[in-house]
Amino acid sequence: MNDPDHPDTTHFGYRDVPVDEKQKLVGEVFSSVAQKYDVMNDLMSLGIHRVWKRFFVATAQTRRGGRVLDLAGGTGDIALLLRDRVGEAGEVVVGDINGDMLRVGRDRMTDRGHVRGLSWVQCNAQALPFPDGSFDLVTIAFGLRNVTDKDVALREMLRVLRPGGQARVLEFSQVTARWFRPLYDFHSFKVLPRLGAMIAGDEGSYRYLAESIRRHPPQRELQTMMEAAGFARCGYRNLSSGIVAIHAGYRA
Repeated sequence: MNDPDHPDTTHFGYRDVPVDEKQKLVGEVFSSVAQKYDVMNDLMSLGIHRVWKRFFVATAQTRRGGRVLDLAGGTGDIALLLRDRVGEAGEVVVGDINGDMLRVGRDRMTDRGHVRGLSWVQCNAQALPFPDGSFDLVTIAFGLRNVTDKDVALREMLRVLRPGGQARVLEFSQVTARWFRPLYDFHSFKVLPRLGAMIAGDEGSYRYLAESIRRHPPQRELQTMMEAAGFARCGYRNLSSGIVAIHAGYRA
């Protein structure tokens, strides 16, 4: 979302940058962390991110033989869970704007023998290269906050859904327990960048990721954005006291 007071700029963490530069800056972040992305996720969340992702997929509206688009699919962990849901007759298309993240995910899944039912496409969530009504389900996990224009991306997600299809967003959100917020801030801005420096050799990228969480729309605001994009029956569910939230909406 652009800064309404400065329409030619948008936020990159706590910095305001020209709109046409954000995609490049975000790309540099994820190219830098691609090789250590999953390891860092385990360390940052003490492994809880795997529980969040499993619940996200387990509660998705999908069926055997369905066709699913997983945006910001990165290293393929969500896609693998989705493939188990749609079965051998289904298909999961993994879309990510970052080629390095896609290569890490594709190579990892191939090395583990997970090839059938998975397709890999480098694409921009704001301009999806798929016809209208191509998918039964569209998911994006921990990726929407990095999109330059979230409203455009949400409309694209709606466009590629079939009537009755569901879109699901798993994203860091606003912590609901006030007593927990100082501890969460300490972890985000003190612990996380140091872990990034020690494990991934990149403190700055993980400082940006912490800042990007705080700049992401909170629960009710994101629900309103999904409704404005044209989704029906929108709602959300908090997990872990709002550290993350699952948003869902349907194409009428």
